[in-house]
Amino acid sequence: MAAALLEFGYLFAVLAVVGAVALRLGLSVIPLYVVGGVVAGPYVAGRFGLPYVPNGEVVTVLAELGIVLLLFFLGLEFSLDRLRSSGAKIGRAGVIDLAVNLPIGVAIGLVLGWSPVEALLLGGIVYISSSAIVTKTLIDLGWIADPESEPILGTLVFEDLAIAVYLAVVTSLVLGGDGGVAAIGRSLAIAFGFLGLLFVAVQYGTALFARVLDVENQEAFVLRALAVVVPISGAALALGVSEAVAAFFVGMGFSTSGHRERLEHLLVSVRDVFAAVFFFWIGLGTDPTLLAAAAVPLAIAVVLSTPSKVLSGYLGGRAYDLSAHRSLRVGVGMVPRGEFSLVIAALAAAGTTPVMRDIIPAFAVGYVFVMSALGTVLMQRSDLVERLVFRGGAADGDASTESA
Repeated sequence: MAAALLEFGYLFAVLAVVGAVALRLGLSVIPLYVVGGVVAGPYVAGRFGLPYVPNGEVVTVLAELGIVLLLFFLGLEFSLDRLRSSGAKIGRAGVIDLAVNLPIGVAIGLVLGWSPVEALLLGGIVYISSSAIVTKTLIDLGWIADPESEPILGTLVFEDLAIAVYLAVVTSLVLGGDGGVAAIGRSLAIAFGFLGLLFVAVQYGTALFARVLDVENQEAFVLRALAVVVPISGAALALGVSEAVAAFFVGMGFSTSGHRERLEHLLVSVRDVFAAVFFFWIGLGTDPTLLAAAAVPLAIAVVLSTPSKVLSGYLGGRAYDLSAHRSLRVGVGMVPRGEFSLVIAALAAAGTTPVMRDIIPAFAVGYVFVMSALGTVLMQRSDLVERLVFRGGAADGDASTESA
């Protein structure tokens, strides 16, 4: 017990230090949390005979809570009515995003001689933006109240829903053995059935969601919220459905309960602590000596997928009838990659080929580190990006200098 407590003390000490460094540098904490996990884990500290944090079951469970709470908070920002009213625009922007970015990762994998399944895993990692990083940066920069936040958040929602289908498919392909089309069909049926039940609960359960949290005591309030989102997310995971998508739906259910602001106020610190553990946990399972093997796909992916995300985001902003300047900010805002790319990498690590077990996880960690840092900087300096793209031209009706 004492050894376990010391390990967790070491974990939180590392998180505190790298968090302070990130704040000093003005960068997102997420890539540095991952690096902290790599350095304090068995593949670096352990190899040098130093104290290290083992990648055990308890850390894994705490990490799962992190991703659940991150997506729960994203769901709080969306009501079902809002999704329906913006459904056509979300669909257009989301399809553009999917059609532009997923094939790039798949093509890179195929050009490198990987199998179709390995290439599909790479495509998912390259495709999906980080809901956690993007949402947090929107809030930090004050963009959340600007017009460009709607297409950004709408596209993130589309990605999160699309990833439910994607994960059902690739989970069956990676872990399903010889089940083939039948196994994929069963996985999709279970996924859509479970998500359909959640959709009905969100649609008709507003009064129930409100009644669950109708308590004055703060401790009871927090415990009741967790008693809803965590078991439902766990049930989803047990059925082969993304626990993150399930948590998103639960968040949508609570978004119209009248308790949204109180949930955000009381649970934000809980979310941030467990989210930090999630990103640290990703680093724990990463062997940095394998990064060299992933260097070529990593370099290609960064060079190709950065402008592709900016382009698809720009087109998505135009689909929302935003100006060229604000649409460019939408594109810049979609660049960061994060939690879902790492979730896909964790799935790949359970595969049977060396590419799945070694190269893809190493690629994902390097890719998330580069893209999260690059994306955060681009969002912070969006005014400079606009000047470079538009050659200093004035914004049409909404000055590009309206930014962070």
